[in-house]
Amino acid sequence: MEKVLFVDDEPLVLEGYQRSLRKFFQVEIAEGADAGLSTLATHGPFPLIVSDFRMAGMNGTQFLAMVKALAPDSVRMMLSGQADMAAVVDAVNEGAIFRFLNKPCSPETLIKAVSDGIQHYHLIHAEKELLEETLTGSLKALADVLAIIDPEAFGKASRIKRYVQGLAEYMKLPNIWQFEIASSLSQIGYVIAPNSLFEKIKTGESLSPEETQIYEQCPPTGADLLARIPRMQEVSMMIEYQLKHFDGSGTPRNAVKGYDIPLGARLLKVALDFDTLRTKNIPRIEAFQELQSRTGFYDPDVLQALYAVFVPEQQHTVATLELDELEPNMIVGEPITDTTGKVLIPKGQLLTPWMLGRLHQIAELSPITSPMHVIMPVQNQEVGTPDFDTNTKSMEQLASSIMVPSD
Repeated sequence: MEKVLFVDDEPLVLEGYQRSLRKFFQVEIAEGADAGLSTLATHGPFPLIVSDFRMAGMNGTQFLAMVKALAPDSVRMMLSGQADMAAVVDAVNEGAIFRFLNKPCSPETLIKAVSDGIQHYHLIHAEKELLEETLTGSLKALADVLAIIDPEAFGKASRIKRYVQGLAEYMKLPNIWQFEIASSLSQIGYVIAPNSLFEKIKTGESLSPEETQIYEQCPPTGADLLARIPRMQEVSMMIEYQLKHFDGSGTPRNAVKGYDIPLGARLLKVALDFDTLRTKNIPRIEAFQELQSRTGFYDPDVLQALYAVFVPEQQHTVATLELDELEPNMIVGEPITDTTGKVLIPKGQLLTPWMLGRLHQIAELSPITSPMHVIMPVQNQEVGTPDFDTNTKSMEQLASSIMVPSD
């Protein structure tokens, strides 16, 4: 039976609702607005909440406006003996009321209205789930396309995602899913750039004016792709501003600076530059000190979080495994390639079930170089600290053979 919450400051009226509707719905009652909010917090969610208009302390319009903020998915309905048109208008505008019924209301009318409200809830909920699944599927498809077209860029995005997720969790930021999506797709715009450009960047060679223009155009290209997807406008801005410096320099070349730069972009900027240094085998503390020396480049709060989360050295174990021994969440230590040398999974990539499935499919058609090198953090399960043994090396000891961060 569907749960329905009735709120009224008259106990006899609430008892009447229970008697009339208990055969059809699971009726919860609350005497007054404050009790209604408490019941919502302790016994919610409710598909439908029905409130009286005239109550002591807080009227129905005010109560349902608060319900809208606390439980936006719940359908809201008002019952009142006050035939006041102004009250009806306020209730609809402030509380987003689904239906307004006048007292006295016959049991048949009330049952029909409550049934309609619950049906409306399920329709909205089903549509929301469909949209969320469509959105998630679209974003995953973009990431999969990036993995196929440019494994190196996909590997970098995966490393950036781990950095950004760690920073966001340490800073206790809301809506972390937005930062995760922004980091996962931060490199999608770089598919327009030729491989020769990235080879120059890796070696530290200067870019020509034309190459610089192409490089700077990559984030806006990725941002434009996401801007066309509903609810992705904020994520799009994060990607567009990922090369922007905290002091306002960098790209885009506009007046935006400091805390006006999207927070996700400030996270990305720190993660991207830290990752670039780490892939050159620069130790964590030296990489952090290099970022610190770049005056005006980074949000100081994000830098502080980087130091707290990623600078302390961790212990890792290195394993050499066959394809059938690989498992999700292992990190690729050396590129996984086919026999022609084509990179299938790049260094630093966190293996997912989808990637492992793809590797097995490829292996059925043509040989894959074997064995594979993977790295995994080693934690002492009892105290949560690194477990030192003869098979464990620090990241600096691994630097000679593994060039990517394994955080």
